[in-house]
Amino acid sequence: MTSSLQTFNIRLPIGSLEAYIGYVNQIPLLSATEEMDFARQLQKDNDLSAAKGLILPHLRYVVKVAKGYMGYGLPLNDLIQEGNIGLMKAVKRFNPEMGVRLVSFAVHWIKAEIHEFILRNWRIVKIATTKAQRKLFFNLRNMKKRLGWFTNQEINDVAKDLNVKPETVREMEMRLNMTDAPFDGYDDEGDDNNLPFIPAGFLEDHRYNPATEHENTNWSEQSNTALYSALSELDERSQEILNARWLSDDKTTLQDLADKYNVSAERIRQLEKSAMQKLKTAMEELAA
Repeated sequence: MTSSLQTFNIRLPIGSLEAYIGYVNQIPLLSATEEMDFARQLQKDNDLSAAKGLILPHLRYVVKVAKGYMGYGLPLNDLIQEGNIGLMKAVKRFNPEMGVRLVSFAVHWIKAEIHEFILRNWRIVKIATTKAQRKLFFNLRNMKKRLGWFTNQEINDVAKDLNVKPETVREMEMRLNMTDAPFDGYDDEGDDNNLPFIPAGFLEDHRYNPATEHENTNWSEQSNTALYSALSELDERSQEILNARWLSDDKTTLQDLADKYNVSAERIRQLEKSAMQKLKTAMEELAA
């Protein structure tokens, strides 16, 4: 198949976003016939050159869509890159027999990838997780009629238009108006005026405090020492019962011990209870 792309140098420039945008705007567009031929070739033979023939002329459209999302504070080149991923997914799934042009089919995939990228990177904590929240996030920014907070009537109107609950609108508006706070409170100029109100001021981590760990280690060692000292004060049978019932990995039942000592299970329970009481008393005396 002969195409205007065959006479065009398709090696895209790197390192300059302006050069890239200027270059993709020069790539010839496909006629409906050329697009159909490329799509059929890709679908039939999985021909990568046909996929390239479909992708390249539509790169300019990805740039156009990505520019519409520049208000989210994310780099345009990243938005374009994500949009290109969506375009490639659309090309892979495009059916030439559907009767629509690729650009109409691909817009959903391009926007979906850009939306996902924005949601992952707009805040440190993901701002929208459910389908309703994702829908509301992108529409709410466009529907705000003024700076500041919505009135109750505006919230109800937005909720009705987007088919969500007013509470969901209020929650998303609050999220949109919040900003990420640095953990240590220092900005680029090293200003620490708000130091008492930053997370580092009240979210302390005590797990690895050396003094606490040393104290816990000493307490554990002292407790073990006291336990085995108290055990040594018991008679041999009581020691064996406690070891079999509480200190061994393979716990022994009352009936097994009863059979061993040729007494009833109730007698073993009484001996166990008595030994535990003696052990408790001995440990309290050692700790005093």
